[in-house]
Amino acid sequence: MTYRFQNPSDDILRTYLESAKTIAVVGLSDRQDTAAYQVAKFMQAMDYQIVPVNPKLAGQTILGELVYATIKAIPFEVDIVDVFRRSEFLPEVARDFLESQAKVFWAQLGLDNQEAEMILRSAGKQTIVMNRCLKVDYLDLIIKQG
Repeated sequence: MTYRFQNPSDDILRTYLESAKTIAVVGLSDRQDTAAYQVAKFMQAMDYQIVPVNPKLAGQTILGELVYATIKAIPFEVDIVDVFRRSEFLPEVARDFLESQAKVFWAQLGLDNQEAEMILRSAGKQTIVMNRCLKVDYLDLIIKQG
């Protein structure tokens, strides 16, 4: 049987986006040609605080924000964790997510992983989004319908 993640409804996704103020972007680099950079820059322009997470660039700044090595290293509350890592790395990111106070686990378009879902659900987390683009959903659910 093929794994297929069931995302929350558009109304719930809209609630996540409307209530969020801070978005940690896992896998963000300073390469402006990447999807992670473009999405982070857009969301920052929409007045979200962006928190870059990249162990190779920890201590540097991207988009004017300090880069952290892990989600759990972020010393303040994060509303959404937007993941730009390959699907096979999602379980590792899910474990890091669980060691933080972050609220919503969001894996970008093209990314899903059954093990990561099970890790999160086993810990009681239901605020999980996979295989959806944060920017596209913001444009569709907030800008177009707002």
